[in-house]
Amino acid sequence: MSRPAGLARKAALRLKPTGDWWRGFWRLADPKIALASLTSLFLGACLAASQQRLAWGWLALTVFGILAIEIGKHASGDIFDLRGDLLVAPHERSPFSGGRRVIVDGLLTKRQTAVIAVAAYAVAAACGLLICLLREPGILKLGLFGVACAYFYNAPPVRLSSRGLGEIAVGLCYGPLICLGTAWVQLRHRDPSAAALGLPLGLMIAAFLVANEFPDYNADFSSGKFNMVVRLGRPRAAAVYFWLSVCAGAFVIALGLSDFGPGLWLGLLALIPAGLASRALILRPTEIKSIIEAQKLALAAFVLMAVAESAGLLLVRWP
Repeated sequence: MSRPAGLARKAALRLKPTGDWWRGFWRLADPKIALASLTSLFLGACLAASQQRLAWGWLALTVFGILAIEIGKHASGDIFDLRGDLLVAPHERSPFSGGRRVIVDGLLTKRQTAVIAVAAYAVAAACGLLICLLREPGILKLGLFGVACAYFYNAPPVRLSSRGLGEIAVGLCYGPLICLGTAWVQLRHRDPSAAALGLPLGLMIAAFLVANEFPDYNADFSSGKFNMVVRLGRPRAAAVYFWLSVCAGAFVIALGLSDFGPGLWLGLLALIPAGLASRALILRPTEIKSIIEAQKLALAAFVLMAVAESAGLLLVRWP
């Protein structure tokens, strides 16, 4: 037996389910873990609000469906990435990475987690069908693509996160796709400018994912999860975080010169925490305390970009 497999088996033997179902479910359903999707959704809603009054009921259903996808994604991810989660050493654990760890920490059994995943995806499908049947049928393909990316991020046979495609999928879905979809439901027509507006945010969220992969480098390498940080190594991945942030800022500048207006340049404020996060990753790419600080800053960066872009958009284009 290989050393990683032996470590994983030893860790698995220490799992002692507590039966704390509600605590485990809340760890999967806590809205804070859906910040990436909610910030993009907020940006898309603000774009729609800059053109017409919001349909609040349909916005609420959109939010509910997105949250259900998030719960399903985290639950299925904990099942399919269990071996990697078991290999994360205690001193390498971070509140922002390593999965939800509901199985590893004994809060839920694998069966309970699977039931939650199936139920969450079913709820998301129901929300999507209601929107397609009663509001905007054209959004069906976009929704199916988003659900497929969520499920196959960790699930076989695709395993996007293990093929170096996870960062691309996350940046695409949590940036242009959700922003476009939210505006589409509200406006009842496809507005390509919504996808363009979500692109800088997608780059910042992809950068946040890169930062989140730093603490799990050893576990991911041992379990065969060849994401960008494992493929490049932490020093070069730190440079990737920097350039993703720079590209996001460049797109904000370009969008501010377009019909969106210069108010969008408020989003450049996000480069302050992003720059600090980049500095921490470049100078101390293997120090867990420094990495966690960088993760906090990276989280603040994409949230600030969404809020600032939204504010600038509404200031310039409020109907």
